[in-house]
Amino acid sequence: MPAHAGAGRAGRRARPRAGLPGGAELLRGGGDLTGAGGGTGAAVLAAGGSSRLGRPKQLLVLEGEPLVRRAARAALEAGFAPVVVVVGARAAEVRAALAGLSVEVVENAAWAEGLAGAVRLGIGSLARAGARAAALLGCDQPHLSAAHLVRLEEARLASGALVAASEYGGARGTPAIFDAALFQELLALEGDRGARAVIARDPSRAVGVPFPGGEVDVDHPADWERLSGGR
Repeated sequence: MPAHAGAGRAGRRARPRAGLPGGAELLRGGGDLTGAGGGTGAAVLAAGGSSRLGRPKQLLVLEGEPLVRRAARAALEAGFAPVVVVVGARAAEVRAALAGLSVEVVENAAWAEGLAGAVRLGIGSLARAGARAAALLGCDQPHLSAAHLVRLEEARLASGALVAASEYGGARGTPAIFDAALFQELLALEGDRGARAVIARDPSRAVGVPFPGGEVDVDHPADWERLSGGR
């Protein structure tokens, strides 16, 4: 059973709010970076400008659902709580695509500065909420499912590893779940460095979970053409 099954759908929806760059909101407020007292939350990173694709990948519709909504729904169905979605480019439209889901929306005003800012805001929000661990995922892997997220959590708990990372394309990456002991490392990321840098820093503290199809993402127009059949 996933941790906190169904918790993501319980209670009222959190109000959207803006976050300070770099996790400063958490640090200035003296938040508890150990995550004491909580469970496993999730941060969906959906702030980028999709410059290589030429249009916002977050809003691409696959099987009748925007990619950002598919990712957020997978996190909720896996039982993670809270689920935070970090938006940036086209923030109002991305927020609208999440309507009706029990997620917290955090806006990264400095989204153009790189991926690290979204990671910091997502982790900062989860740490302030008391999470003991955090799942980090993007919204451009169409084969992502709640079942894979549950397998990551089960592997992390069974192994005692500080990181459970997805394995695909001969490497480890996101989605990945990080113990709160690594939150400070994630908050220290800068520029366009993402969670992969923390995963690779010490392979001995990570457990890998195969993610069939994880190498399929949407970065270029040709990727979307192949995936959508030209629609």
